[in-house]
Amino acid sequence: METKVYKEHSKILDRDMEFKVYGHGGKPVLVVPSQNGRYFDFENFGMVDVCAAEIEAGKLQLFSFDTIDAETWSDEWGDPGRRMALHEKWFHYVIDELYPRMMEINGSGQKAMATGCSMGAYHAANFFFRHPDLFDTLIALSGIYDPTLMIHGYFDENMYMNSPVHSLRNMPADHPYMDLYRKSKIIICVGQGAWEDLMLVGTRELDEVLCQKGIPAWIDYWGYDVDHDWPWWRKQWRYFLDRVLGE
Repeated sequence: METKVYKEHSKILDRDMEFKVYGHGGKPVLVVPSQNGRYFDFENFGMVDVCAAEIEAGKLQLFSFDTIDAETWSDEWGDPGRRMALHEKWFHYVIDELYPRMMEINGSGQKAMATGCSMGAYHAANFFFRHPDLFDTLIALSGIYDPTLMIHGYFDENMYMNSPVHSLRNMPADHPYMDLYRKSKIIICVGQGAWEDLMLVGTRELDEVLCQKGIPAWIDYWGYDVDHDWPWWRKQWRYFLDRVLGE
């Protein structure tokens, strides 16, 4: 499998940021790490192995990159306004700097897929719902899609823009994004086992909003034995990838 690690300076964040590319071509996939994760976590936890055949066959090209969650969502004692402003800068780093590089490296001209587990699922969904002009596929596993479930007692414009639940709830029926959503593949999955309680709340909330807006999505609730952990995410990633690539 062809792989390459890049370390490039972000003007938006004013720091060097790293990402790793897996494969030589195919559908570009933006892979977001779980909370406080690094670009190599998807590989280290066996998720790249799950789709190695598709990568080597040129069907998928993965782009896994770093978050700054430790300075934003995980900085529980930090000022929430500062944390959300920094998160918004990171969001624009991904959309305005990383995404164009991904398209340049990939060269296929296809829209990207966004995917992630846990906090990575939230980020992936946030990228997709804010930019269906750039993404046409979402596979989000065990995520929370309402930031008020993570930061309590604070809500500002940055939180609103980064809350799929809030922004979709208020989106007009004739917004041009609505048609893009309906033409996309949206998969949201959550287990009902250990450590999935809050993710169940978040997934049901998003499920309700998507139904109200008439946006077709595959919202899949797995069993009570399905925990918030990598062994199940590996199974889910394989299961949903087969359905996405088989269509």
